[in-house]
Amino acid sequence: PVYDKPLIYYPLATLMFAGIKDILVIVKPSDSNNFQNLLGDGSQWGVNLNYQEQKEPKGLADAFIIGRWFVNREPCSLILGDNIFYGHGLIENLSEAAASSSGAVGFAHPVENPAEYGVITFGNDGNPISIAEKPVKPTSRWVLTGLYFYDERVCDIAADLEPSDRGELEITDINRLYLEQGTLKVTKLGRGFSWFDAGTADSLLEASNFV
Repeated sequence: PVYDKPLIYYPLATLMFAGIKDILVIVKPSDSNNFQNLLGDGSQWGVNLNYQEQKEPKGLADAFIIGRWFVNREPCSLILGDNIFYGHGLIENLSEAAASSSGAVGFAHPVENPAEYGVITFGNDGNPISIAEKPVKPTSRWVLTGLYFYDERVCDIAADLEPSDRGELEITDINRLYLEQGTLKVTKLGRGFSWFDAGTADSLLEASNFV
């Protein structure tokens, strides 16, 4: 729980704020029953929930291979199940991203420990110019959060990826390809926004205290 609600409620609510109603929840096999017992088919919130198991931790981009049948050559969004977003204007930002029919949209937030994330560097015009996954010497404090919007090409792109040195299909490689094509837009969530990557005990406690 994050304070008084299950953590998964927060990313689901974020997708709902974006107007997304058809959602595939990707879980590891040992957690599948827990999530289905908690969330059901989503009808109580006016959404349609499906479930798919990820047998092995092959990386975030593997979601587009597992869920290719679900995406079905349409624009889609991916959010990590441990990400919490809060801030004035968030719904407007989400609606704008969801309305984009070509390219990709990501969201950046400044952090104190950028070396643990995908670091994004912006040019003088405010547009993204590079993305580096967990760099030893980060070039900025801005990192990509775990929320992405993609056009219908993303599943084909994911299927062509090679595993990284970690043996995983990296979401950064997908984002970098869109960047190289000049079709990646990154929205800055700066002052007035809070973002939690609540995947550790410390960050989970911080998020609970915030809520």
